[in-house]
Amino acid sequence: MSQTVDRALSILPLLAEGPADLGKVANRLGVHKSTALRLLRTLHEHGLVYRQSDQRYRLGARLFALAQEAVENLDVREIAHPHLVALNEKIGHTVHLAVHEENEVLYIDKVESRYPVRMYSRIGKPVALTVAAVAKLLLSDLPENERRAIAEKLDYPMYTARSTPSAAAFLRELAAVREQGWATDLGGHEESINCVGAPIRGADGRVVAAMSVSAPNVVVTADELLTLLPLVRRTADAISREYSGNPAASGPAGAHGTSRTTPTKEHP
Repeated sequence: MSQTVDRALSILPLLAEGPADLGKVANRLGVHKSTALRLLRTLHEHGLVYRQSDQRYRLGARLFALAQEAVENLDVREIAHPHLVALNEKIGHTVHLAVHEENEVLYIDKVESRYPVRMYSRIGKPVALTVAAVAKLLLSDLPENERRAIAEKLDYPMYTARSTPSAAAFLRELAAVREQGWATDLGGHEESINCVGAPIRGADGRVVAAMSVSAPNVVVTADELLTLLPLVRRTADAISREYSGNPAASGPAGAHGTSRTTPTKEHP
C-alpha cells in the first residue's frame, strides 16, 4: 500500500512540469503502463489529475483548490510557537514573531526572556518600522516600487544616534537585508537594546513573517548577540520548512540573493 501511495504521489510533481502521456508517466515511475493507468484513474476520480482530449494528463483543479484551502488555513503563529519556545530555552533571551498587515508590522507572538532585565513589548503592538529588525525583513521582501513608496511616506524619528535618518538610508538598508537574508537593530530604537532577526518564508519563497531575538546590553553585548544569528536563522528556516510543507525550503537569502555569513554591525 505504501508503495502504491508513493507512486501515485510521484505522478503529481511530474505533471507539475506539464501534461504527460501514459508512456511518460510509466517510464518516470518505472512501472508497466497498466499500473500507471490504474494510478492515474484513481487520481482522476479524486480530481487531482485531468485527462485531456489528446489523452495526456495534467494536474486537476481539485488539487489547486485543496492547496488554496490549506494556505488559507495555515496559522504561522501556531506553527512557529514551539520553535520560538525551543530557541528561548536555549538562549534565554526574548523571542518575537511579527507579520506585516495593513501598513503596520505587528508582534503576534512573544516568548519572554528568563533574565530579570527585560525589554518592553507586547503582542499586537506595532513596531518602529524604520529601525526594527522584523520590519526590515518584512518590508525588504516587497517589490522595489512598494518599498520606495513606503519609505517615502515614513517619518524618520531619531530614537537614538543609530536610528535610520532618511528614506534614502532606509532603502539602502532594506536592499542589504534583502540580499543577506537577515537583519539587526543594534541600538536603533533604544540605546540599550539590540536585536537580530531572520525571515520566515512560504511555499513561494516570499516572506510571510519574521522572527527576532532581543536582549539588553546589560545582559549581552551586541557582539555577543550577533554570535546567535546562525541559530536564529536555523530556527527561522525550520519554521519555513514546516509552514511551507517543503523540506528543502530555507533561505538565508531565499529567492533574492546570496547569504553573507559574517554579520557586521549596521550603521544607518
